[in-house]
Amino acid sequence: MDIKQYIEKNETRFLDELFSLIRIPSISALPQHKDDMLACAERWKQLLLEAGADEAHIMPSQGNPLVYAEKRVNPEAPTVLVYAHYDVMPAEPLELWKSQPFEPEVRDGRIWARGADDDKGQAMIQAKAFEYMVREGLLRHNVKFIFEGEEEIGSPSLNAFLKEHKELLKADVILVSDTSMLGADLPSLTTGLRGLAYWEIEVTGPNRDLHSGHFGGAVANPINTLCEMLAKVIDENGRITIPHFYDDVEEVSPAERDMIAHIPFDEKKYMEAIGIKALKGEKGYSTLERNSCRPSFDVCGIWGGYTGEGSKTVLPSKAYAKVSCRLVPHQNHETISRLFVEYLESTAPDYVQVKVTPMHGGEGYVCPITLPAYQAAEKGFTVAFGKRPLAVRRGGSIPIISDFEQVLGIKTVLMGFGLESDAIHSPNENFSLDIFRKGIEAVVEFHKEFGKQA
Repeated sequence: MDIKQYIEKNETRFLDELFSLIRIPSISALPQHKDDMLACAERWKQLLLEAGADEAHIMPSQGNPLVYAEKRVNPEAPTVLVYAHYDVMPAEPLELWKSQPFEPEVRDGRIWARGADDDKGQAMIQAKAFEYMVREGLLRHNVKFIFEGEEEIGSPSLNAFLKEHKELLKADVILVSDTSMLGADLPSLTTGLRGLAYWEIEVTGPNRDLHSGHFGGAVANPINTLCEMLAKVIDENGRITIPHFYDDVEEVSPAERDMIAHIPFDEKKYMEAIGIKALKGEKGYSTLERNSCRPSFDVCGIWGGYTGEGSKTVLPSKAYAKVSCRLVPHQNHETISRLFVEYLESTAPDYVQVKVTPMHGGEGYVCPITLPAYQAAEKGFTVAFGKRPLAVRRGGSIPIISDFEQVLGIKTVLMGFGLESDAIHSPNENFSLDIFRKGIEAVVEFHKEFGKQA
């Protein structure tokens, strides 16, 4: 039986199983759902065993439990480690939902519910592709699963879990379906993610707020000074001025730049959608390059002085800002964090005191398009969607992907099937049934192609 026939024959069961997961409100951000986290993990354990895993276990972590399962085909064959997460975002504001967020409905060819896409629907794609390969006797390599329950809160327990169970999780490649495509008719594979470094800055001037009439013009204003300092971080060409910031930045190859240039992109629509009249960024790079494979610096928040109703003529004692850098692969977030602290402290004038507090961060990631597992995923998309997927770098950050590489030493293939219209994290999250079916077919083809390498 081919995969299309298998999906048609079993789709009602597939959806029943997915809906059984969705009905469990596994919201990791809210402590009152602790029991739901365990219930969802238990349900995934049962489903993976039914799909053909030899064994499955609920494994404790410093936070929510993880689900581990495996299918051993041949100890000499390569191993694919499938990662997903079973936790979901809170559903609020509930009044904006057209149906109950944890009671899935099928309307207009889509599944509507929290977790329909992110990540229960996409994880089910992986489980059902695996099930088909096992039941049809087509699997030629080993498969492991690791499903966590804290992705939506930053995976705080995962790094320690990886280090503790490094041998158990040994594999040749990691397969993840938790990303998106450019469009339903524009299949794409995510080949790169940016890293992140984040700081809070405190600038102190006088020892108390001062009358701006009595002291203005004679005493430095911390807000003015902070703005001046931050304005100097980026030069007139859009380059970041921190010494040694670009030391480890790898230039994108001409071949990849050419691929990016061929991604369908309408700058006019892009600007209209966000209500701006012009774009700004690093000189010499396109918009899609700037927001995906080049580093950036942004002030995320700035405050100080009087911001209440009416007026108060005050020269403030303190000013604050939260700032971030998006980093590219090979830039170490701890190194960049140190360089920024040193830079800001060195440029601070004598009339203020500057305190920079590093906050969270993570590494960037790039998947070589020459990687055999990437090419297997490319084949999967080509068969399922009828066209070769575009290779796309994304501007966001998924720190767990770099953790996989740093701790386990394994590359990850990001084989995601979401769409922007799926409204993940928002009211009325949904997932196309057509994409669900094609996703299963694409992952089956991935396994077939990867198995040939075995």
